[in-house]
Amino acid sequence: MDQSMIDRINALYHKSQSTGLTEEEKAEQAALRKAYIEAIRQNMRANLNSISVQEEDGSITDLGKKYGGIGNEQS
Repeated sequence: MDQSMIDRINALYHKSQSTGLTEEEKAEQAALRKAYIEAIRQNMRANLNSISVQEEDGSITDLGKKYGGIGNEQS
């Protein structure tokens, strides 16, 4: 998701508030919002999967491997 896509989402929002959107613009707005939400979800997953916790015994638990399926081969 680049800045130009975010700017377009904002422009469509402001236009919807002032003059309204055409059906094509409504469809574009919905598609851009869906892509934006997916990008946020992927970013959040990547951040959560990169968390490691040091246990009381000193060992390190990689939560991405334990809960996020990172490094687990599935057939």
